[in-house]
Amino acid sequence: MLDGIEQTALGQIQLINDIKELMDSTKEKLKVELPKIYSKDLLEVLFVHPYTKIDMLVNTLDLHRDTASRHLKAIEKIGILKSMKIKNSKYFVNVKLFELLQKGMS
Repeated sequence: MLDGIEQTALGQIQLINDIKELMDSTKEKLKVELPKIYSKDLLEVLFVHPYTKIDMLVNTLDLHRDTASRHLKAIEKIGILKSMKIKNSKYFVNVKLFELLQKGMS
Protein backbone atom coordinates (compact mmCIF):
# COMPACT_ATOMS: atom_id res chain seq x y z
CA MET A 1 0.00 0.00 0.00
CA LEU A 2 2.83 2.37 0.84
CA ASP A 3 4.33 1.75 -2.61
CA GLY A 4 1.08 2.94 -4.17
CA ILE A 5 1.06 6.08 -2.04
CA GLU A 6 4.69 6.75 -2.95
CA GLN A 7 4.00 6.34 -6.67
CA THR A 8 0.99 8.67 -6.47
CA ALA A 9 3.02 11.29 -4.60
CA LEU A 10 5.90 11.07 -7.08
CA GLY A 11 3.44 11.40 -9.96
CA GLN A 12 1.90 14.52 -8.42
CA ILE A 13 5.32 16.06 -7.79
CA GLN A 14 6.20 15.47 -11.45
CA LEU A 15 2.89 17.03 -12.53
CA ILE A 16 3.57 20.13 -10.42
CA ASN A 17 7.07 20.43 -11.89
CA ASP A 18 5.69 20.03 -15.42
CA ILE A 19 3.07 22.74 -14.80
CA LYS A 20 5.76 25.07 -13.43
CA GLU A 21 7.91 24.49 -16.53
CA LEU A 22 4.91 25.11 -18.78
CA MET A 23 4.09 28.29 -16.91
CA ASP A 24 7.69 29.51 -17.27
CA SER A 25 7.78 28.76 -21.01
CA THR A 26 4.36 30.39 -21.49
CA LYS A 27 5.61 33.47 -19.64
CA GLU A 28 8.61 33.75 -21.96
CA LYS A 29 6.47 33.24 -25.07
CA LEU A 30 4.06 35.96 -23.96
CA LYS A 31 6.89 38.34 -23.08
CA VAL A 32 8.55 37.85 -26.47
CA GLU A 33 5.53 37.63 -28.76
CA LEU A 34 2.98 39.79 -26.92
CA PRO A 35 4.99 42.14 -24.68
CA LYS A 36 2.30 44.83 -24.68
CA ILE A 37 -0.30 42.55 -23.09
CA TYR A 38 1.94 40.38 -20.88
CA SER A 39 1.44 40.68 -17.16
CA LYS A 40 2.05 38.35 -14.24
CA ASP A 41 -1.65 38.56 -13.39
CA LEU A 42 -2.67 37.59 -16.92
CA LEU A 43 -0.32 34.61 -16.82
CA GLU A 44 -1.81 33.48 -13.52
CA VAL A 45 -5.36 33.70 -14.91
CA LEU A 46 -4.30 31.39 -17.75
CA PHE A 47 -3.18 28.79 -15.21
CA VAL A 48 -5.93 28.96 -12.55
CA HIS A 49 -8.07 26.64 -14.67
CA PRO A 50 -7.30 24.80 -17.91
CA TYR A 51 -9.73 27.21 -19.59
CA THR A 52 -10.39 30.94 -19.50
CA LYS A 53 -13.40 33.04 -20.41
CA ILE A 54 -13.57 36.71 -21.30
CA ASP A 55 -15.44 37.35 -18.05
CA MET A 56 -12.52 35.92 -16.05
CA LEU A 57 -10.20 38.57 -17.45
CA VAL A 58 -12.81 41.29 -17.03
CA ASN A 59 -13.41 40.40 -13.37
CA THR A 60 -9.88 39.43 -12.34
CA LEU A 61 -7.83 41.97 -14.27
CA ASP A 62 -10.43 44.74 -14.40
CA LEU A 63 -10.24 44.90 -18.19
CA HIS A 64 -12.90 46.16 -20.56
CA ARG A 65 -14.71 43.29 -22.26
CA ASP A 66 -13.37 44.21 -25.73
CA THR A 67 -9.81 44.41 -24.41
CA ALA A 68 -10.12 41.02 -22.69
CA SER A 69 -11.47 39.51 -25.90
CA ARG A 70 -8.58 40.96 -27.95
CA HIS A 71 -6.03 39.65 -25.45
CA LEU A 72 -7.44 36.12 -25.53
CA LYS A 73 -7.61 36.11 -29.34
CA ALA A 74 -4.00 37.31 -29.54
CA ILE A 75 -2.90 34.57 -27.14
CA GLU A 76 -4.82 32.05 -29.22
CA LYS A 77 -3.09 33.31 -32.37
CA ILE A 78 0.35 32.47 -30.93
CA GLY A 79 -0.79 28.95 -30.04
CA ILE A 80 -1.19 29.04 -26.27
CA LEU A 81 -4.99 28.96 -26.21
CA LYS A 82 -7.62 27.34 -28.40
CA SER A 83 -11.14 28.75 -28.48
CA MET A 84 -14.18 26.52 -28.16
CA LYS A 85 -17.83 27.45 -28.21
CA ILE A 86 -20.04 25.45 -25.85
CA LYS A 87 -23.69 26.42 -25.97
CA ASN A 88 -23.70 30.22 -25.67
CA SER A 89 -20.29 30.55 -24.04
CA LYS A 90 -16.84 30.87 -25.58
CA TYR A 91 -13.99 29.21 -23.73
CA PHE A 92 -10.28 29.58 -24.36
CA VAL A 93 -8.54 26.33 -23.44
CA ASN A 94 -4.90 26.30 -22.36
CA VAL A 95 -4.16 23.27 -24.51
CA LYS A 96 -0.83 22.20 -23.02
CA LEU A 97 -2.08 22.66 -19.45
CA PHE A 98 -5.17 20.61 -20.28
CA GLU A 99 -2.99 17.85 -21.74
CA LEU A 100 -0.76 17.82 -18.64
CA LEU A 101 -3.75 17.57 -16.33
CA GLN A 102 -5.24 14.73 -18.39
CA LYS A 103 -1.91 12.90 -18.31
CA GLY A 104 -1.69 13.45 -14.55
CA MET A 105 -5.10 11.86 -14.03
CA SER A 106 -4.24 8.67 -15.88
